[in-house]
Formats: sequence, structure tokens, C-alpha cells
Amino acid sequence: MNSKSYSSVILAASLICFGSVSYAENSKWEQNHPRRSQVNERLENQNRRITNEVKSGEMSKSQAQALRQNDKNIRQEERNMASQNGGHITKTEQNALNQQLNQNSAAIGK
Repeated sequence: MNSKSYSSVILAASLICFGSVSYAENSKWEQNHPRRSQVNERLENQNRRITNEVKSGEMSKSQAQALRQNDKNIRQEERNMASQNGGHITKTEQNALNQQLNQNSAAIGK
């Protein structure tokens, strides 16, 4: 391989590396988008509450399973919304998800 082709290969490899770093940074930002974070933190909190309810005997395992399935569906909906909006969710989508979370949350602790 001559020096001209070798330098072209190095240049191409460098561009690919820099492009992948930029993509990784965007993915990190997308995962930590404030509206997504708020919804996902609520999901984590609800999971903790469900676990505590089962441990304390205030909720059966089948009730917990149903509530967790609802939360799992909400999390999947959040991911689907984000994938359609460049890695974030809109304020309207956040409100819709929060309404669903409110319904599920009301069932915890009864």
C-alpha cells in the first residue's frame, strides 16, 4: 500500500471514530432528556412502591404483577414516542404518560 492510500485509510477511520463518538454523545443526551427522565423516574418510584406493598402484605403478587405490566406498557410507549421524536418526548406526550402513571399510582396503596 502506498503512502497516499494509507493516509486515505487513516483519514476515513478517523472520521468514522469521530462520528461514532458524536453519535454516542447524542444517545446519552437523548436518554437523559428531562421529560424522559421525569417519566422514567416515576416508573422506578412506582416499582419501589409496588415492591414495598408486596413485602408488607398490603398487595398480592398477582396485583403487583398486573401493576408492573401496566408500567412496562407505559415504559414501552415512552420509548416508542422517543424513537419517533429524535430521542425525546414532547410535553403533550409527557402529560399523556403521566396521566397513565397517575392511574396506575392510584392503585398502589389501596
